[in-house]
Amino acid sequence: MKKTILIFALLLIIANMATLYSEEKPRIGVLRFTNNVSNAWWWNSTVADDLQDMLASELVSTDAFQVLERQEIGAVLSEQDLSASGRVSKQTLVKMKKIKGAQFLIAGTVSAFEASSSKGGAVRFKGVSLGGKKEKTYIAVDVKIIDAETGEIVDARTIEAQAKGSSIAAGLDIRNFSVGGESAKKTPLGKAIRACIVYISEYLSCSMIDGKNAPCMKKWNEMDSKRREKTKSSIDLD
Repeated sequence: MKKTILIFALLLIIANMATLYSEEKPRIGVLRFTNNVSNAWWWNSTVADDLQDMLASELVSTDAFQVLERQEIGAVLSEQDLSASGRVSKQTLVKMKKIKGAQFLIAGTVSAFEASSSKGGAVRFKGVSLGGKKEKTYIAVDVKIIDAETGEIVDARTIEAQAKGSSIAAGLDIRNFSVGGESAKKTPLGKAIRACIVYISEYLSCSMIDGKNAPCMKKWNEMDSKRREKTKSSIDLD
């Protein structure tokens, strides 16, 4: 009798594990980021694509989602069409398969940006200045999770990040900014952007995988409550 119960219990555990591992990860697609802030001097179409790629990469690294490529979808279709044309060897051709559809689309919008700097002593020679500078950058991104079938926004959250740093100012006005550039990554702005993207991926993992009532949501709810109180305190109704 005991042996039968033990066998039944083991079979039940195996069945539950099989069900767990057979569950499909949520299929998500990341849209290009947009910007609603007028003072974001660093923003351009290249940054919009960079942020899309950065978030997609971070979400892949969580191993919690099926992240579907959308930015390079044209290249995928072209490769399939080339294989179907008969001009590719049978050993290397790509099998024609239907492209997976996303269950959810992730949209991000830069909703706040603040940057401050304080200069130290500077040396000037023939119009060129050289000196130290301390910088602080704050950025907020509004994230929306959209049901791809109904178009309904099923979740939304404002994610914030800030970074500080020191740099050498050489009297140079940088008009273009690339998130992917090595020099940009080391700046307070680059660090704040990267931190914000990481936070977004962590929030999505908590919200979409663990659920709205999961213990991990406590941190995000507390952060959001502080953000709301800070926003309300800055409003002067007089």
